[in-house]
Amino acid sequence: MAALQSASRVEAFQTEARETLNPVAKLAILHDEAQDTARLANLLGRSIYVSVAFAVMAIAAFALGGTGLLEGLTWAVFVLVAVVAIALAYRRTIRQPFERAALKSFSQDLNAILVFAGFAWGAGAFLALPATAGMGAIVVFSAGAGAVIVLLLREQECAFLFLAPTAALASFACVLRPMSGGALDASLVLIASSVVAGAVAWAAHARTNEGGIVELAGFPQA
Repeated sequence: MAALQSASRVEAFQTEARETLNPVAKLAILHDEAQDTARLANLLGRSIYVSVAFAVMAIAAFALGGTGLLEGLTWAVFVLVAVVAIALAYRRTIRQPFERAALKSFSQDLNAILVFAGFAWGAGAFLALPATAGMGAIVVFSAGAGAVIVLLLREQECAFLFLAPTAALASFACVLRPMSGGALDASLVLIASSVVAGAVAWAAHARTNEGGIVELAGFPQA
């Protein structure tokens, strides 16, 4: 609530400041605000797909065999918390999907959730994957999951917030558990995650050069 009130005060200040600008400057500001609102609305629309993706990916990870029942249940709780947190943030904001203050508050909440989700998912390398998991399995589990989140959200900052803790914990698990590939697996996890991060940065740069209003995912089009 405090975040929404603060954002509303900023909106009021920006509105007052616009009144003193010439028409061309006002048009530029309105264009930037419309573009930012569309981007945030797009992020909101895609976020619900992420919660579904987490659940599906967790089921796929359990299919690999995993570790003990207690470890698996612990990891399932971590993932479930992330899924529910995204769903609740989405439900709260979708009631006012084009209010910039609400959208900005949602974006901040989603960033925090994705950091937790990254640590929760990375913990699966300790709690869910078997120690005998092959090189491909651990790379897909970490960098592959990051790529899925990237494709769904299409936001550079969100991708990094999830990828960084996931890659760190997965690489640690390769060495500390240890897994069959050891340090080699850890290196490949970091390399693959870096490739995904680099692809995200390149795509974000390309979209910036293109400009224009982004598509509103999950919302009816006129």
